[in-house]
Parts: sequence; structure tokens; C-alpha cells
Amino acid sequence: MDTATPEEVVKSTCNMCYRLCGVLVHIRNGKVTKVEGDPDCPVNRGNLCIKGPAAVERLYHPARLKYPIKRTGARGEGKWQRISWDEALDTIAGAMNRAKDSYGAESVVFSNGDPKGYEAYMLRLCNVFGTQNLCDTRHVCSSPRRMGSNITTGLNVETGTDYTPDLDYPPACLLMWGANIAFTHNPNYVRLERALARKGTKLIVIDPRKTELASKADLWIQPRPKTDLALALGMINVIVNEELYDKSFVSKWTVGFDKLHLHVQDNSPKWVEEITWVPAEQLEAAARLYATTKPACIQDGNAIDDDINSVQTARATSILRAITGNLSVPGGEVDYGPLPLGTVRYFGKSDQGTDFMLSEKLTEEQRKKRLGADLGLLPLPMTQFVQPQILVKAILTEKPYPVKVLCVHANNSLITWSNAQEVYQALLKLDFLYVADQFMTPTAELADIVLPATTYLEVDDVMTRAPFAGVRQKTAQIGEAWPDKKIINELAKKLGLSEYFWDDVNDALDIILKPVGITFDEFRKVGTLQAPKEYRKYEKEGFKTPSGKVEIYSSRLEEWGHEPLPVYHELPETPYSTPDLAKQYPLIFTSYHQAPFRHSNNRQIASLRDMEPEPLVEIHPETAGRLAIDNGDMVYIETKRGRIKQRAVLTESIDPRVIGVSYAWWFPEQGVESLHGWQESNINILTASEPPYNPEIGSTNLRGILCRVYKVNE
Repeated sequence: MDTATPEEVVKSTCNMCYRLCGVLVHIRNGKVTKVEGDPDCPVNRGNLCIKGPAAVERLYHPARLKYPIKRTGARGEGKWQRISWDEALDTIAGAMNRAKDSYGAESVVFSNGDPKGYEAYMLRLCNVFGTQNLCDTRHVCSSPRRMGSNITTGLNVETGTDYTPDLDYPPACLLMWGANIAFTHNPNYVRLERALARKGTKLIVIDPRKTELASKADLWIQPRPKTDLALALGMINVIVNEELYDKSFVSKWTVGFDKLHLHVQDNSPKWVEEITWVPAEQLEAAARLYATTKPACIQDGNAIDDDINSVQTARATSILRAITGNLSVPGGEVDYGPLPLGTVRYFGKSDQGTDFMLSEKLTEEQRKKRLGADLGLLPLPMTQFVQPQILVKAILTEKPYPVKVLCVHANNSLITWSNAQEVYQALLKLDFLYVADQFMTPTAELADIVLPATTYLEVDDVMTRAPFAGVRQKTAQIGEAWPDKKIINELAKKLGLSEYFWDDVNDALDIILKPVGITFDEFRKVGTLQAPKEYRKYEKEGFKTPSGKVEIYSSRLEEWGHEPLPVYHELPETPYSTPDLAKQYPLIFTSYHQAPFRHSNNRQIASLRDMEPEPLVEIHPETAGRLAIDNGDMVYIETKRGRIKQRAVLTESIDPRVIGVSYAWWFPEQGVESLHGWQESNINILTASEPPYNPEIGSTNLRGILCRVYKVNE
């Protein structure tokens, strides 16, 4: 007789990166045993990246935070006491209310990081508590691209919709721009591999590093880091002057092409070569290949988000898509549109037709107090978040007003925010800091209260990333860990705001799904919802811009006081903007993402850490020879703000004038005495938090910065 316990398999949605891949969670005897890709999910069709299966290891990791704890010694001393959830939330609510009474609600700031499904709940709490200050890092991750696209084509920033490469069609030409999707976008990488296997797709890769994708490209363009806007303007110059644009589409569906034609005459291939180091003939070849190989699409990535040109670079790539006639065509750029889902960004009687936006809970006077408003850093109406560098400076200077309490979820600020030394000083200056996370990070070590948060395997939820929605189902429980959204829901009750939240936070899930006519229990079986693909939608409804057309020349940007056509601006701290500094710091650094990790996550996951046990800096052999650096040497990387050390890897895949620095390193295995080595290899010791910032959204300059490298003599 077979007495083996039957295995249960549950549909869920992965959170080991951002792509919301469908997974099948295997459970036996109440324990998760395996996570594998769900072949029925349209996002990933059964494929998972190397991080996906490690979810089980993360779930049961012995270093997981299991109970709320409070600090009993000095900040960073590592002395903690276990407390109950009631005591933890009472303590947090007390600190928030004291700050509100003494300094105003604006003295309390919330900060989110890893998008785990709690973000709208946090925005909700900010609004009903009365603080307009919600801080995140969208200004250097995705929002510049979304805003550039929205301003040009009218796609919706609020729902996160944007044009998506139609890789399943497939395209005849794919331009990969600053996006190493082999490491960062596994679903699209699999689609790309299939397209290339058909031997019909031409591949252009723009990247300062010769990545795996670049080695497969028909044409690899290697620009100086952070000169992408100059490169895009040069491509537009060639396409316009050689009349390679789609004349019918441009004539009928764009405004401002005549102004663009005149505008780019100064952006000749020769001009591009001087700025970007890309030979003029190579720039011309890329422009011709992209413009004449139809249909074509652009997969852009995070590399264009983090500098003073970020929004305008996204504008330029949107213009390229439009003038070549590749918008909303098979094999080109597809706009799926948002799913018709409800949202907890609304409250009151949100499921009964009396919706109003959360921001309307704030008075006009309170909204005007958002940090950065006094600096002109709220230039675009769709911008509603505080940039970290502005928050940090406000904490340190108490201008324009004191910031006393910081509430942090899934955000290892000490590693991921620019100018980490300044971040450290700001965190120490706070009256009160709480951190909700799964592990004790360097940031959590500085907190007053640390709350144990769940992994995605411990929560029921509806996860959305246009054009998909995926189910998450609770399959495990570690200690007393709570989902972030539950922490926020229960904190609201302690603050006396229960009327705006739920007795059980999971009651909100049916509100989210009501517009599609199913309950969450029914969604458990469905697993995934997908918006339909529809081509040439603009022919029916136009573009969602003031003119109803693609706005090459943006009247809205002009009205808001910004450049209506993209203009390249040289970054600070480059050989061209600061030639004297370049004598001391003759190299330029870019940064890159090591495949097993997600920002600062996963350094404690053995199976992933074994793949990349230490931070690696890529150096050209010619450069290393001049500096007496051998392969495998530990080296210092230094800017005028400080220095870090990483292990040298000699490679011809990078320009001799450039180095590639590994991003977001800390060392969980090191003790609290060093805050887990937060200063040792952390690239944000090197980055700046000073202006100039991107004028449209406040992006900081995180790459393309002058540095020097020298051997560690130990």
C-alpha cells in the first residue's frame, strides 16, 4: 500500500526579480520543496532565470528575520530584543504621531524599494496620515523611460503601460539599448533567442560592455558611458537627412517633425563620434539598419535612466520608434494597454462607484510641501515621489523642514542610494527609523525597530505589471513574518486610521479583481490574466496626447519650462566637462548587474553566491598593464568621494578608457561591527548626490563618472 503523502502543486508568481514569471510551487508535508516555471503563464511560458528556483532556499534560509525586534543599544551596535507585533506597531505609531504633533505630518517619510505588491497600500497610508513624502528610486529606474514615452506618445505612466517589443511576431530588427536582458529580463531573452534562431532577426546592441548579447549582434555599438542621447540624436540625423523615415506615418500621425529636422542638423555623425567615441560610419550603419529593416523594435533598459539626460534620452528613443513607423505594428512596438483592474490607490467607497484619488486626501497646501518642491524638482505633473538624494539632504540640513521619522520597506538604502556616506549620516540623525525586510541588512542594523517581512511564497496577492496580472498564493509561513501590505494595514489601525483600511488586508483582493468579474478564490485557479494584443490602436482612438498624435515637439514640456526637443548635455565629472579633474581621475566607470543578484538581494543565498562569490571590476588588459594590475588582483576604485575595492577581471570587452564596476555589494557574512562590509565594495560610495540632476524628474548621475584604479597592496 502506497502511504506516500501526495504532492500539491500551486500556481504563483515569482518575485526573485521584477518580471512576474508564473511558477508552480511544489508542496509536500506542508513544506515547499521546489519552484519551477509555469508553462501556462504567458509571461515566461515555463522558463525561469537562475534566481527563480532559489526561492525555496531564500524562504527557509536560517538568517531569515522571524520576529519583530527593537534596538537596545546604540545604532549599529547589534543589540536587539524580541518583541510582539503589538509592541512594535505601538512603538512605530507613537513615534509617527509625536513627530506629526511637533513638526507636522511631512516630517514622517515612507520609503519603498523592492516592488512586492505593497506600494499602493503605502501610498494610501501616506495620504490618510497626511504626509506627501513617499520616497523611492523610480527616478533612476523605469520612470524616465515611462515619462519620456508618455510625453511623446501618451502612454500611461500611472498604470505602467509602455510600448513592448513584439518579439513573438518576431521583429526583423531588434535594437537592444542599454539592456542586458540575458541577466535582467529572462522572458524576453528567451523570446529573443527564438527570434534569432529563425535566422531572420537582425540584432543591434548598444552597450559599453561586450555582453553575451553583444557577442551575438550583427552590429555592436560601444559608446562612452552615458552618451546615449547624443547617439540617439545622431541616428535621428541620419534617418531624417537620408529620408529613411516613414513619410506616411510622420505626415499623418506626428507633430513637430519639421522642427526636429532643423534641430538635429547639428547632431551629425561626426559630432556623435567626438562625443560618444562611436565611429561615424558605425553610427550611420546602425541608423540605416534599424530604419530600413521592417518591422523593428527597441528594447531599452535601465542604463538610460540614471543621468541628467534620462527623460530626454527616452524621448529620443520614442521619436526613433515613431518616425520609422514601428509603433503598434506586428513585430514592432506593441501597446497592450492596462488590464481593467481595481486598485487600492482609491479608498472610501472605491468598489461602489464613488472613487477619488488618494492625493485628494491631502490639502493643496500639504501637497506643495513635498520635498524637492522648493528646488524645482517636481517639474512634471505625473511626478509624485521624493528622490532619495533630496530626502537625505533634508534630513541632514532640516531644510525646508525637519524630517524626523523614516519608514522603510524592502529597501537597503545604505547600499542602493547614491553617495552612501551621506546616506549613513542621515540615517544616524533620524529620531526614529523602522525597517521591514526579510534579512538583517546594513540599513536594518541602523533601525530602532526591525519587522520581519514575508517572501512571495508566504502571501496571497494579485500582482500586476502591464499587460499581465498574476496570482500569488500563500504556501508557507516562517516565524511571525507578515506581508508588507499587512504591516501597513495594521499600522494604519494603530494610527487610528482603520476606517480607510480593512479588517483583513486580503479583503482588498476582491476589490482589485471585481472589474474583471472574478473573486480572488477564482483567480487562484486561473493564475494569470493578460490584456489582449491590438495593433494600430491609434487608427481608432489616436494617441493620448493633447494633439492626438505623437508629439515629437512637446508643447507640454515647453509649457512646463523644459526643452521641447531633446538636447544633449554633457554630464558632470567627465573628461569633457571637467578636464582638470580627469588628470587625477583618468578613467570612466560604468556599472553592471551580476546575474545571480537583484540589486542588493541574494548575497546570502549560497547557491547564487557560489556563482558570483565576490564583486568583480572589468578592466581592459592595456589599461591593467599600464597600472601593473594582473588578472585576479584586488584593486581600489576611487572617485573624489571615496574608494572601494573589487577584484580585477581583465577583458577586452571594455574600452581601455572605461572600467565596469559590479553594483550593490555588501557582505552578509561579515559581522555587525562593519555593518556587513557596507563600505568595502559598495559602488554608491563612489556616486554623487549633488546637482545637476535631470530637470524633468531628478535623476542622479550614477555612471559615466571619472575615477582611477590602483592595486591594493596588502
